[in-house]
Amino acid sequence: MFELHPAFAATSEPVGDLALCHVRLQTDARWPWLVLIPRQAGLRELEDLSHGDRVVLMAEIVNAGAAVRAASLASGWPVEKLNVGQLGNLTPQLHVHVVGRRPGDPAWPGPVWGVGVAAPWDPEAQAKAITGARAALGL
Repeated sequence: MFELHPAFAATSEPVGDLALCHVRLQTDARWPWLVLIPRQAGLRELEDLSHGDRVVLMAEIVNAGAAVRAASLASGWPVEKLNVGQLGNLTPQLHVHVVGRRPGDPAWPGPVWGVGVAAPWDPEAQAKAITGARAALGL
């Protein structure tokens, strides 16, 4: 049975469920940032997914890009570049990050991991980001 790794609950808020993935908004307002977590038990690597589920995951990643762009409107700056990453060094449960970037963001042009301290979302902006992401994902 699928169980969400506790690290996700501590660093993100639920957006909803797609065909394969549970989607969450990172609670770091410096970037519009979604995490997709396939809802299957015991997954650590992309190779653990069936071929068909890898195809579904790729489609959900592309759709999450549109959702990140929609969520970025709540932060007041448009996304100019999408970064997609599947790391899992600290949180081993298979998950994929879709991060909105633009020149001048706190980590530009480097990666977002380990840069500074997370900035909490204003509650109203976070609600707008989640609403925008849900709408873009058809949730």
